[in-house]
Amino acid sequence: MTIGIEHYLIVSAVLFAIGLFIVLAKRNLIGALMGVELMLNAVNLTFIAFARFTESAQPIAGQVFAVFVITVAAGEAALALGLAVAVYRTRASIDAEDMSTLKW
Repeated sequence: MTIGIEHYLIVSAVLFAIGLFIVLAKRNLIGALMGVELMLNAVNLTFIAFARFTESAQPIAGQVFAVFVITVAAGEAALALGLAVAVYRTRASIDAEDMSTLKW
């Protein structure tokens, strides 16, 4: 049995579904951030799988997109963690329901 693109796409879909469930189910902002990171990693796996198993004029395009997604994920994580620290300092909680208003 050889591992084909279908297997990678199934694993990617499962990872994306788990990440989406975590984002929707967690009230903690750090947990929701981890779910978003899991979803971005699932997208990276899909990009790499398509780059590996499809014939194209630019075979490295999937890896280039994956590097861009990793860069965006790093910036998103830094910004979100900075916001979480700022919210924790003012409200002493990082519960998502505590931030229902924009008033400080």
